Amino acid sequence: MDQMPVQPACAIDRIQSDTDIWLEKELNMSKTRKAAIIGIGHVGAHVASALATQGFVDDILLLDQDEDKVISEVQDLNDAMLWMPHTVRIHGGDFEDLKDVDVIINCVGNISTLQVKNDRTLELRFNLEAVDSYASQIVQSGFDGVIINISNPCDVITRHLAMKTGLPKGRVFGTGTGLDSSRLISAISKKTGLNLKSIDACMMGEHGNLQFAPASVFSFRGAPLESVVPDLELDWKQLEKEAIDGGWVTFSRKHCTEYGIAATAARMTQAVLEDEQIVLPASAPLEGEYGVRGLFAGVPCVIGANGAEQVIELPLTEDELDRMQMCCTGIAKNIEKAAEIEAGLA
Repeated sequence: MDQMPVQPACAIDRIQSDTDIWLEKELNMSKTRKAAIIGIGHVGAHVASALATQGFVDDILLLDQDEDKVISEVQDLNDAMLWMPHTVRIHGGDFEDLKDVDVIINCVGNISTLQVKNDRTLELRFNLEAVDSYASQIVQSGFDGVIINISNPCDVITRHLAMKTGLPKGRVFGTGTGLDSSRLISAISKKTGLNLKSIDACMMGEHGNLQFAPASVFSFRGAPLESVVPDLELDWKQLEKEAIDGGWVTFSRKHCTEYGIAATAARMTQAVLEDEQIVLPASAPLEGEYGVRGLFAGVPCVIGANGAEQVIELPLTEDELDRMQMCCTGIAKNIEKAAEIEAGLA
């Protein structure tokens, strides 16, 4: 009788390893997936709605110092549950309930400061004090998941949260230039007539007025612009300006931004919960990438179960690298401002 060929040990080990990875992902997908939102203002409430509607979260915990706001949002979201495509448990709670949560979305803020001047740094003091008031409670709860920060200035507050909670590198990251990249791609789509999802582009650097669009690395699913729309010349500076100004266009007319940032945070939450290993622009810690250390900035990252797991270093031109350095200098100045505020609060 012919004998079955014997698999080499290394092949058997590889098959077993692949099986173990598959089983681990299946188990992770079958367990209850929990998210918590800190700060239930315009943004926090819309993040909760986006998570509930899309259905990749089973349990959503709402936290805010205004208990009446939590009660009202829980009631309103549960009133909508019958008509949603998924059943999600939505409830209020306290910081001690964060122990079993997979992802925290930090949404605290006071947008009234922006009505004085279009400058995100005006939110700095309020958000620093807020983070300082509850970061230790996150730690004491036993939380061991991922934190996604929205609160502005995003790059500075994300770094502050990472330092205050002491979570491993990448487990705290920010929405950063994620929303700005959406605004840029939308502007390119309108000019070219191409579908949004055919465009590979992003904003980089500071989530603020210094951010930039590195046009040298943009493509249409790998194809250069001239091969797709040969008769069209894009004004990259104007497109970059549209991306930067987009938030103020929204804010100046309704005094808040909601849907875009909520969708951005929800997409990043899904990437973490489903361990997608997808490249998205986010505010992540830099340790030498782009010649920068010691701060968070908007860069393309691999996002998975452990947060911003890898920073992707794009082959930028010399001019683009200079602009990245300028962005990071601006972020560093805001970090210095944060340190001065912290010293005054001590």
